[in-house]
Amino acid sequence: MLSVELVAVLATAATTAWPVPAGSWTTFAVLVACAALHLHSSRWIERVRRDHSHLPHVDLCSIWLVAGALVLPPTLAVALVVLVYAHRWWVVGRWDASRPPHRCVFTTSMMVLATLAAGAVAGATGLRDHLQHGRPTGALDLAGLVGAGAAHWLVNTALVAAVILLTVRPRSVKDAVGSGADNLLEAGQLAMGGFVALAVALWPGFALPMVVAAVALHRTVLIHQLELAARTDAKTGLLNAEAWHLQAKLELQRTRQQPPGARVGLFMIDVDHFKDINDTHGHQTGDLVLRRIAVALECAVRRGDAVGRFGGEEFAVLLPGVEPDEAVAIAERMRSEVHRVLVDDGEGGVVAGLTVSIGIAVWPEVAEDTVEGLLAAADSALYEAKRLGRDQVQTAGGRRRSPWTPAARSERPGV
Repeated sequence: MLSVELVAVLATAATTAWPVPAGSWTTFAVLVACAALHLHSSRWIERVRRDHSHLPHVDLCSIWLVAGALVLPPTLAVALVVLVYAHRWWVVGRWDASRPPHRCVFTTSMMVLATLAAGAVAGATGLRDHLQHGRPTGALDLAGLVGAGAAHWLVNTALVAAVILLTVRPRSVKDAVGSGADNLLEAGQLAMGGFVALAVALWPGFALPMVVAAVALHRTVLIHQLELAARTDAKTGLLNAEAWHLQAKLELQRTRQQPPGARVGLFMIDVDHFKDINDTHGHQTGDLVLRRIAVALECAVRRGDAVGRFGGEEFAVLLPGVEPDEAVAIAERMRSEVHRVLVDDGEGGVVAGLTVSIGIAVWPEVAEDTVEGLLAAADSALYEAKRLGRDQVQTAGGRRRSPWTPAARSERPGV
């Protein structure tokens, strides 16, 4: 972080060598005003988004920063970044104790470098000169516009990914560079920034209508984020019980409508002796254990399988199109992944030797036509795995032995 900040300071100092045309101050003032109006109008939306965000956060400031990179000299483009992020911290960041000021400084430094990279492409292709004179010239300037946006995205993504890889240590580089939806949102705001630059090239006041579009985009992103949060278990990041059950119901209906031979499988998974972990290491360590086990389970399943948390230390897995032998192999892979989980308890100790018991039900081998029936069969197999000594996989027979109810499952003694 300090290295990035140092490079940003040196790059900022280097921008003072560029002259600032007198006409650029008006454009600079308009972009600052539009960015401030956008952030002020969406400040409550942004606070809610940050509260519900547990991943790299796309803050939508790049709409104005990319426009500044394209039409302003480097000195004013850097000043725009600093003012925008100072204002953003004042209206949003200072209320969030989990995001101290030094993180805002680092974010500002990253965006300075990304903005300067975009500006360098705009300058090298002649796009900035054409925009400053109000005469963009077609295909070559379009290439410069796309290149500047790509440079901004590349620098920003690379720096964010580097920090994540050094600190959070995600499962893959793909997780560090953001989801497809995150990158699509980033590309969308970069495109909007390009249109702002084209607008102010004609007359700076044409940037004002984009404030409405930016606030609307902010609100739309919030709605999507809240919808995602409503489907997600906050402790593990998996599907919550309701969302998983709905997905399982739809998949079972779809499978039943296919020709004979189509199958769908369900797992019920229980962490063995989880109460002992909470009693020995505390509930915070227990929560971390659940998160690490959730990651291990997701690593073991196929693409298209759905892992959910049913509550407590129980998990459920939906496996479309799975054969019985393949289901057993996946369950055994899950057990092996969980065996490798190590969790630091924060007091010099390590939680190791974790195990899970797994019950499997595959339709139509299990003669149940509802998700509840399949869950009952998988739960019965899970009971059998517990009874036989835990840390093993058991497959359900053709019929369940007793009706399944959530209360009965949540009151199991000694599990």
